[in-house]
Amino acid sequence: MGPNWDESSPQLHHNLERAAEAARDHVVSRALPDLSLARDWHRQIMHGLTYPASIEPGVFRGETGQTDAVVHVGGLPGADPDAVSGELARFETKLVQAVERLDAQIPAGESPTEETLDSVIDLCAWVHAEWVRIHPFPNGNGRTARLWANWVAMRYGLPPFVRLRPRPTGSAYAMAGMLAMTGDWRPTAAVFRRLLLQCLGEQTH
Repeated sequence: MGPNWDESSPQLHHNLERAAEAARDHVVSRALPDLSLARDWHRQIMHGLTYPASIEPGVFRGETGQTDAVVHVGGLPGADPDAVSGELARFETKLVQAVERLDAQIPAGESPTEETLDSVIDLCAWVHAEWVRIHPFPNGNGRTARLWANWVAMRYGLPPFVRLRPRPTGSAYAMAGMLAMTGDWRPTAAVFRRLLLQCLGEQTH
């Protein structure tokens, strides 16, 4: 039996490092995103940990074995299990379209300009907030959402500025997560702008 999946253990931190490396490797390939990325990250995050027998890493709610998996965040429900598949299909389509637009503006190996930086941060925020709102997995959605945000950031020359574990501190991040459950991603964008500036400031010292 390994450590509990939600315990801050060396195994969990090792798993998160592996998942972050996988995200970085995918960024280097410049391939378009798809849902298999999140499935793989979730499997890596859960490796060697103890989690409920009803959970299968990499399996979305609504799929075989997870057909009745209902989740709530602060009293607000994630997508209904029957709706998760359709929600994720729309998520993937919108993400690919947004990435294709940004790829045309920010060539591989380059960083955002002042004109394109807001678009990158907004996409980091949207992908994070939508993943939180849908809550595709029975657990581990916050870590996966933060991996998505860092995947976008790294693709466009920014550092992975969203800490995976422990999650970013402060009431603003928690409140942004609650508002994301209602479909509002703008508060997440405001938090991410501050986190990015903080990260860039730390890198210059």
